[in-house]
Amino acid sequence: MQQTREDIYQTRLGTKPQLIARQDPVIHSKSWEDAPVAGDMIKAFDRDGFIVLDDVFSDDEIERMRFTANEMRDYPQSLAEETVVAEPNSGAVRSVFSPHRQSDDFDLVSRDPRLADLARFILDDEIYIHQSRLNYKPAFKGKEFYWHSDFETWHAEDGMPRMRALSMSVMLTDNHPQAGPVMFVPGSHKQFISCVGETPEDNYKASLKRQETGIPDKSSIESMVDKGGIVAPAPKAGSVVVFDCNTLHASNGNITPFERMNAFFVFNAWSNRLKAPYGAAKPRPEHIAHRRVEAPLRRISPQTRVAA
Repeated sequence: MQQTREDIYQTRLGTKPQLIARQDPVIHSKSWEDAPVAGDMIKAFDRDGFIVLDDVFSDDEIERMRFTANEMRDYPQSLAEETVVAEPNSGAVRSVFSPHRQSDDFDLVSRDPRLADLARFILDDEIYIHQSRLNYKPAFKGKEFYWHSDFETWHAEDGMPRMRALSMSVMLTDNHPQAGPVMFVPGSHKQFISCVGETPEDNYKASLKRQETGIPDKSSIESMVDKGGIVAPAPKAGSVVVFDCNTLHASNGNITPFERMNAFFVFNAWSNRLKAPYGAAKPRPEHIAHRRVEAPLRRISPQTRVAA
């Protein structure tokens, strides 16, 4: 695969993995005094690549979101067929993509100022939803997800130019340390791991169930873990985990009786909209990586709540 454009984060093109120093800010806003969260949270995000915000959503709001998420999982025939992803062996629903385009409740959550205003501050731009999904890790049979940087995939397969995006995961259930919570490597967002292996055609069909392309080599993972360690937050329902697009993360399988469920939103800077893929023959489909977006995310009143 030939690379003809300038690309400072080349991946899936070489024969050896490579660590590339991050060329983009983590916090794009110049003045941190105007942050919508405490200053120590902004410092932690800049340093570690992730933060946990406790008690963002009320019990009533979470109950409404969880009801809607369960309904979407239990009646997948009511959704666009391509947006429903099943576990590789059990057939249980693993993810529902584009819930904000298929549910008024999750559309409101995606625009909620408690999420969107923080994204606007960190990215210092108008924003839009690059991807959204509901993640279900069922009790006893939820599968693991291997180490990866989201940006590596978004850059290679979606054509996201620079590291000016972040993810927010709204906890719809209490998390438990034993139930496969997401693990992060603090500080890993400062280095980009260039991966080896050309992108197969329609790679997304397999990678959404088990990722095998665009995964870091063991030596790079070991190097980053040696420096930063591994942290696995297990916040309660109503909390939000915010993490940078390039933070290395993974999750173990869930063999406990505790279900884990979250609503996941990726906010991308309007100036960082998708181009042609940098490491794939063609882009992933619209329900996974949104290209047909006509305007930035519309702002809504703080009083507009999903449970209202």
